[in-house]
Amino acid sequence: MAATSQKLRSPRGDRNGSRTRRSYWFFAAPGRRPAPTPPAGPDPYGNLDPEWMRVDWREHLRSADVDGATVNYAELGDGPPLLLIHGLSGSWQNWLEQVPHFARSHRVIVPDLPGFGSSPMPPWELSITNYGRLLDDLAAKLGLSGATLVGNSMGGFIAAEASIAQPDWVDRVMLVSAAGITHARMRKEPAEVAARMAAATAPLAFRFQDSSLKRPRLRYAAFSGVFHAPHRMRPELLWEQYHGAIGAPGMVDAVRGLVGYDFTDRLERVDDPALVVWGRNDRIVPPKDALAYGQHLSHSRVAIFDRTGHCPQLERPVRFNRLLEQFIANDGDELANAIDVPGEAGPTGADTVE
Repeated sequence: MAATSQKLRSPRGDRNGSRTRRSYWFFAAPGRRPAPTPPAGPDPYGNLDPEWMRVDWREHLRSADVDGATVNYAELGDGPPLLLIHGLSGSWQNWLEQVPHFARSHRVIVPDLPGFGSSPMPPWELSITNYGRLLDDLAAKLGLSGATLVGNSMGGFIAAEASIAQPDWVDRVMLVSAAGITHARMRKEPAEVAARMAAATAPLAFRFQDSSLKRPRLRYAAFSGVFHAPHRMRPELLWEQYHGAIGAPGMVDAVRGLVGYDFTDRLERVDDPALVVWGRNDRIVPPKDALAYGQHLSHSRVAIFDRTGHCPQLERPVRFNRLLEQFIANDGDELANAIDVPGEAGPTGADTVE
């Protein structure tokens, strides 16, 4: 697929910041936010000259039959495998800022999970367990070994689930604003109702979001539930995120499969190096969950990105890519003081928009 939204205008700059109280989506609950981790290098918000817009994606789209399910994915590059897993109501386009960058040195594989993006619903029930098995089967199908496994949101939940079994093909795991901690204590019924409401209103919401892309103020109003400062992001990038996610048939079933599923007592089994990355202003999964993952994973480090929402890989790609490169290169060792387990800071609530 070629970059489909290049006719949209670039952002027109920032608007003045204002203090505003934001409510969490149905997955998250207010709490105390961890202290931010200082960046060890440049840390711009967004990317005004993205490499992904110069890629003809149609040349890199693939499809595989995995355990009776059709998995559509993009693949670029050669070298050690890097497998990137999107989140709930996401698609492989959630990793547009990473794929061409890491394809210079890695074999980068970005699937649409069954029920999302361009991958149809599978013949089996959507659950974290079954998605974890899917990753194992996909790795075998593609002949992966020595892979770095990275997951965002529900994709982080799935990556952690897959890693618990200590598969031979995984060398290290990176969890990015991962679901899985708070969700273990949630009740299914309210979450399912919220998911059904979100699925029912998605077409209308997308029409509003689509119309807002050219105007920074409207971009902020439409997308600030996910991103900290969407008015500072390329509108083309925002369009790709929601275009790939709209009308996902797996939305409700996936919510049913992840809410109430508790694997925290098994996270200690993960013996691969783990890196936990979170946006301190995440309004979907509570930032305090980053510390919980850090406590449960025996070989982990935690990095908290300040003034960043639910998708650090898209909001701060320069810092994110640098950190992932260091993590891969150091094989989980100390990362030159770039990563440390933060303490706690002030309560979630009023934030200042950059």
